Amino acid sequence: MIKKIASFFVAFGQIMACSTSNEKDMNMQQGTFAYDVDFLKQYHPDLIELGQGDARLVVLPAYQGRVMTSTAEGDTGLSFGWINHELIASGKFTEHFSAFGGEERFWLGPEGGQFSIYFKKGKDFVFDNWKVPEEIDTKPFELVRTDSSSAAFVKRMQLENYSGTVFNLKVDRNIRLLGDSAINALLHLLPAGVKSVAFETENVITNEGTRAWDKSTGLLSVWILSMLNASDATTIFIPYKQGDSSQLGKIVTDDYFGKVPADRLKVADGMIRFKADGNYRSKIGLSPQRSLPIAASYDANNQVLTLAQFTLSGSTDYVNSLWEIQQEPFKGDAVNAYNDGSVNGQQMGRFYEIESSSQAAALKPGESLTHIHRTFHLKGSAEQLNQVMMKLFGTSLEQVILQ
Repeated sequence: MIKKIASFFVAFGQIMACSTSNEKDMNMQQGTFAYDVDFLKQYHPDLIELGQGDARLVVLPAYQGRVMTSTAEGDTGLSFGWINHELIASGKFTEHFSAFGGEERFWLGPEGGQFSIYFKKGKDFVFDNWKVPEEIDTKPFELVRTDSSSAAFVKRMQLENYSGTVFNLKVDRNIRLLGDSAINALLHLLPAGVKSVAFETENVITNEGTRAWDKSTGLLSVWILSMLNASDATTIFIPYKQGDSSQLGKIVTDDYFGKVPADRLKVADGMIRFKADGNYRSKIGLSPQRSLPIAASYDANNQVLTLAQFTLSGSTDYVNSLWEIQQEPFKGDAVNAYNDGSVNGQQMGRFYEIESSSQAAALKPGESLTHIHRTFHLKGSAEQLNQVMMKLFGTSLEQVILQ
């Protein structure tokens, strides 16, 4: 009898161990939040995880306080941020830009022109000479404090632009996970049953030098970029201010990497629709005169509506990032979107980006500029998400999907 009882418990233990293992394997499927958290912990044990119930996100100090990914449905939920697993696993930095991925990262502008911080003085504006400053590419930010729903970072840096101007600045980056009440307050409607995760980053740059930053020698700006997983059924859509082009200028810049094909970009009736399938490298931009403080995307396969809200100051001075000596260095974009794709048979990854920028920072010593960027992921039925669409944009999902 004792042997039978012992055998029973051994068998029961094996069944439970197998069950636990199977459950773990299900949680660890690629594309899930648990998979990405487990992967990142292998290479970054200082990973910070913020969470409230099933709404969770991951932040890495080593990557400038970058939000790597988030989920609305706990461990088994979709992982929304695009992550370059291969590059992270290599443990290496790359020459021009270490594209580790991440759902929201901090950069500074401008990228091109006589005031660029990505090209050395006198160098031609070609890719071989382009390099992301190490302070916003490979150097960690210092973690100041963290709790279950927030993390704060600081970084002091010195940067020199193409014209030889030196900037001494401090960056404060504060990340906050937003609860349901905050989401409802910001979106004015969150239908019952919709799963959500949302966070905001408060990005502050302070002039710690002894001279004022002015247009004659160049200005910096906060630049926030979100790398998200692309799919064949994902469309970026961005509302714009309608009006006379003689007063507001053109609606969209669509020729950064050559003209975007007409089947990939539709502009009409106050809405820009841009294909985000990760299959064709292209980029668009909106001036501050045309921009509204919101951009969005919809993944019809997974029924996920992603929203970005950001600071739009009312200023028309935004740094210009075109790779050339510029006639108008402060006529740049406030909002951008990017779709990755193959170039000469090589591709960074299957992702797209929604980007926002601050106004050009004309700061006296000791003065600061703050740029806030919020990200919302809402997962639900088309009917539920249509309620949000009608409330925020006055249009339906069907009308914004680019076939």
